[in-house]
Amino acid sequence: MQSLKYTITFFIAVFFIVSCSDKYKFVLTSPKTIKINQNLNVGVTEENNNPIDSVRFYLDGKRLSFDTDIDISDNKLGKHALSATVFYGDQQKKLTNTLYIYATNAPEIYTYEVINEYPHDKNAFTQGLEYYNGYLYESTGQIGESSLRKVEISTGKVVQKIDLDKQIFGEGMTIFNDKIFLLTWRKNKGLVFNLETFEKEREFNYNQSKEGWGLTHNAEKLIKSDGTERLWYLNPETGDEENFIEAYTIDRAVDKLNELEYIDGKIYANKWQKNSIVIINAITGAVEGIADLKGLQTKAGRSGDEFVLNGIAHDTVNDRLFVTGKDWEKVFEIKLMKKQ
Repeated sequence: MQSLKYTITFFIAVFFIVSCSDKYKFVLTSPKTIKINQNLNVGVTEENNNPIDSVRFYLDGKRLSFDTDIDISDNKLGKHALSATVFYGDQQKKLTNTLYIYATNAPEIYTYEVINEYPHDKNAFTQGLEYYNGYLYESTGQIGESSLRKVEISTGKVVQKIDLDKQIFGEGMTIFNDKIFLLTWRKNKGLVFNLETFEKEREFNYNQSKEGWGLTHNAEKLIKSDGTERLWYLNPETGDEENFIEAYTIDRAVDKLNELEYIDGKIYANKWQKNSIVIINAITGAVEGIADLKGLQTKAGRSGDEFVLNGIAHDTVNDRLFVTGKDWEKVFEIKLMKKQ
């Protein structure tokens, strides 16, 4: 009987707590989307008008000092976690919402002018392109056909080449600190080669980003795309993913980001299966420009979604922009111009 008494008492206590808790129906009020130049307002309401002692608000785990007219201009674009901890009586409850921060302005639209045309190996399924010391360096894909090569621009002649392991699908590459960094698609690792000899020196693993697509650098960090709207900033010594931005316009994410090139604080990105370049603010992720390169694919002797634009290289000394695509017969030097 003693056990039964304690069991009944415990049941009544639990029922009382749950019943009291059930009286409270909290709602975290906030916009679902907001532009980065707008102020954020958040709040918590209780549907039954029960008293609330206090509320603490958080954006991505960082406590907000107030709940009205919150300046969010120093945040990155994209998906954010908004939460509130509500205190009432001797209890507390956590509420969560998802907030999407969009760009302020629509992207500028660019057209192009072809300055020069150069020959390109029509069997090179281009995944990465880099200009360095007068040559184009290129990584190519396809299982059993992936390679790393050094190419003479004017003739298209491959002056140095290694074939990658037959099981590897080669992806984006970049040159940083006299090393060649090259991604694999789904092997969850990147490769580092000696710039002069093309000998592999080491590997690094991916962590949260499971695939490798495009690669560039900003003279401090490697910048990696994974086929989503995210661009990852990697430690060049370890390959660790230290940070990321997300590419957004005024109303949506821009995903399928592929080959990359960093130019004057912007990330130029090919979008998979599109003959265009997306120009992204490297700090906020705002899509500030879209270059429509329609027509180049035909000039390069190709058609179809598989053989699209995929290769961007910039000669910083002479301010030359080179582009090519998968199995294209040509490399183009182009000039981008804002559409009037």
